[in-house]
Amino acid sequence: MNVEQARFNMIEQQIRPWDVLDQSVLSLLAIVKREDFVPAAHRSIAFTDLEIPLSGGQVMLAPRLEARLLQELELHRHEKALEIGTGSGFMAALMAHKAQQVVTYEKRPELVAMARENLRHAAVMNVEVRQGDGANGDAGRGPWDAIVLSGSVPEVPKALLQQLKVGGRLVAVVGDEPMMRALRVRRVSERDFTTEVLFDTVAPRLEGFAQPSSFKF
Repeated sequence: MNVEQARFNMIEQQIRPWDVLDQSVLSLLAIVKREDFVPAAHRSIAFTDLEIPLSGGQVMLAPRLEARLLQELELHRHEKALEIGTGSGFMAALMAHKAQQVVTYEKRPELVAMARENLRHAAVMNVEVRQGDGANGDAGRGPWDAIVLSGSVPEVPKALLQQLKVGGRLVAVVGDEPMMRALRVRRVSERDFTTEVLFDTVAPRLEGFAQPSSFKF
C-alpha cells in the first residue's frame, strides 16, 4: 500500500467532501499518522471510510466523522479540552495539536494502555489518558473550553454541560439508530445554553450512556 497516496485519498475523497473545509484540520490529518493508531491487524484499512475494530467490541470512528467532530469543536491553542471515549487515542492526538491540554477518559484498561502507547510513540505530550467512566466528566480538572464525545449518546448529558466554561462548546452525536444528529451546545452564560444541529449521522453508543438522562432543552 502506498501510505501517503492512501492518506491523500482519504482527505480529498472522504473528508473534504463531507464539509470538512477547515484547512487546519485537513493539514493535521496529513501530519498525524492515523495508521499508527490502528491495530496492526487492521492497518490495511486505516484510511478507508469504515469504523475500525478495537478490543472489547469498541471501534475507531470513521475518519470523516472524526474530522467533522474536530472541526465543529472549534478548538484554539490556549484551550483545555475533554474527550469521552479515548479508543486508540487518535482523536486525542488530533485535539492535542489544536489545544493546550487534553484529558481523555476510557473505561477499558486495554484501550487505556493502547492509547497511552500510541500517543507516546507519536510524541504527543499534552494528553492525559485516564481510565474510568467519563459519563460524569471531570469537574475537578474543569471547567472545560471544549468537550467531545467520541461516540453517540441518547441525550446530551447535563453533568458535562455544567462543566463547560462560559463560551465553551460540547459536541456530541445524539439520538438512537437509525436517526442520530451531531449537536454543538454552547454555554452562553452561567445559566443559558444554545444548541445547533450540525449534521445527520450514526455512531456507536458510548459505554456508560445507555440510559437517557432527565435533562431536556
